[in-house]
Amino acid sequence: MASHGIPRYSVQTEKSEEVRQQELRKIENYRQIDQQVREKVAEHQYTPETLQKISELLSKNPEYYTVWNHRRRVLQHEFAQAVASCVEGSASDRVAALIKDDLQFLIPLLRSFPKCYWIWNYRMWLLEEAKRLLPLPVARRFWQEELGLVGKMLSLDSRNFHGWGYRRFVVESLEHLAPEKESMAPAEFEYAKKMIGTNLSNFSAWHYRTKLIQRLMDEKLASDDERKQMLDDELDLIHRALIDPYDQSLWFYHQNLMCTFDPSIAQHTMAPNLSDAERVEYLRREIDEIQEMLDGAEDCKYIYQALIDYTLLATKVEGTMHSEDQQQIMGWLSELKKLDPLRRGRWLDFEQQLCR
Repeated sequence: MASHGIPRYSVQTEKSEEVRQQELRKIENYRQIDQQVREKVAEHQYTPETLQKISELLSKNPEYYTVWNHRRRVLQHEFAQAVASCVEGSASDRVAALIKDDLQFLIPLLRSFPKCYWIWNYRMWLLEEAKRLLPLPVARRFWQEELGLVGKMLSLDSRNFHGWGYRRFVVESLEHLAPEKESMAPAEFEYAKKMIGTNLSNFSAWHYRTKLIQRLMDEKLASDDERKQMLDDELDLIHRALIDPYDQSLWFYHQNLMCTFDPSIAQHTMAPNLSDAERVEYLRREIDEIQEMLDGAEDCKYIYQALIDYTLLATKVEGTMHSEDQQQIMGWLSELKKLDPLRRGRWLDFEQQLCR
């Protein structure tokens, strides 16, 4: 199955007898290595040889999560040995070499299996061990190199949500390790902007942007005017992006921005102190903008859904439902029933509630 155009597994539908025999030999080899690893771990043989066997096994099957735990035990034993047998400086060098080698071992696995949770989890553990066992400057270098690596990975598969989640983890750790705990939010905001510019359909980058905006506003103790200006800039950006109204990722971001105008959750948004009059003004302007999108995109269900949602939100803020709003919503629902027949029951139920 492919995700974002990146195949996770290769599938061969027709196999010759020779190929079948090769696969059977591979299976037998895999079973032998698995048995050897089980025996060595059961006997607490946490040696470089055991680590090598574990590497062979994980190279063949990185989804084998129990073996990742075996690998942790072996590495922890190696770390303890290094600390016990070396003086302070050389112990750090030995631990750093072990961590570096293991990080290198993971790179080809991540290239082949970029969506495998266990590889990402193990890599995070390794870097946390660097933070725990190594002097701060040495540990920080590992984390800085990791930020460069995840940047390269996201340039190859920019919508890999594992990679985006991992990037947030690396950035948070780097900020914690920085001497003055300086914020990386401005730099990361620019990074997200660059990635959105490369691919407007990158939902992960849009989501990352929402989190960064909140941080930027809070960290600079932004005034209400500054927050409102940020909101205006973001609305302008998404309007320009919505030249393609069929892209659901863009509507998700637009929905996030529109939460700013819902009094019940406004306190958690970038502009929490708008007046109700300002909220209504924004909402009515957005509704007009979205209605204009219908020209040439009458078959786009996202437009009708947005019009319904934001009109209902406007009436919520105003405290009343105008007859004109109700008529428009009924018309948009009628279109949705035709465009989205799989959810026809949902729209019918919604219609009945509106008429009560």
